Amino acid sequence: MSYFRATHPIPPGARVLEIGCGDGGGAGIFARRFAPSLYHGLDVDPAMVKVAAGRRQGPDWDNRLFVLGDAERLPYPDAAFDAVVNFGIIHHLPDWRRGVAEVARVLRPGGAFYFEEIYPPLYANPLFRIILAHPRENRFHGPEFRAALADEGLTLLPGFHESCLFILGVAIKTARP
Repeated sequence: MSYFRATHPIPPGARVLEIGCGDGGGAGIFARRFAPSLYHGLDVDPAMVKVAAGRRQGPDWDNRLFVLGDAERLPYPDAAFDAVVNFGIIHHLPDWRRGVAEVARVLRPGGAFYFEEIYPPLYANPLFRIILAHPRENRFHGPEFRAALADEGLTLLPGFHESCLFILGVAIKTARP
């Protein structure tokens, strides 16, 4: 979170979508650190959405909504959000390029995509495979992911962190693909 705040802070009052919200733990963090006017947490797992919706974290709970949905087919109109946040979800999608396209579609012009993604060398590790299941086909490394961002009109801001294992960055919607 501190990297995102230092690189391109989410402005107070922003409309935020978190894809892959899991149990909703991120909702409280976003409320405390960024004060969004609206937070939507989306997850493909009905059990996680139920857990997230059952959490009570502060007085501004009414501006948080947890939605069952697929990141490859986001249930929102174009330009619905000021920020989309992704903590290691895109690489789980069978059609990860479609997921990036959907992020770009629901971002308003000038909106920001905040992401952390891991690359195949990390989740190919046998120990990591025991902990989490990951698709093995159609995966991406840095050049492919950065190209997909650019193809969708998302400009990666300077100062992103990347290694052979992961990328952490912010991309701004600057153009229509």
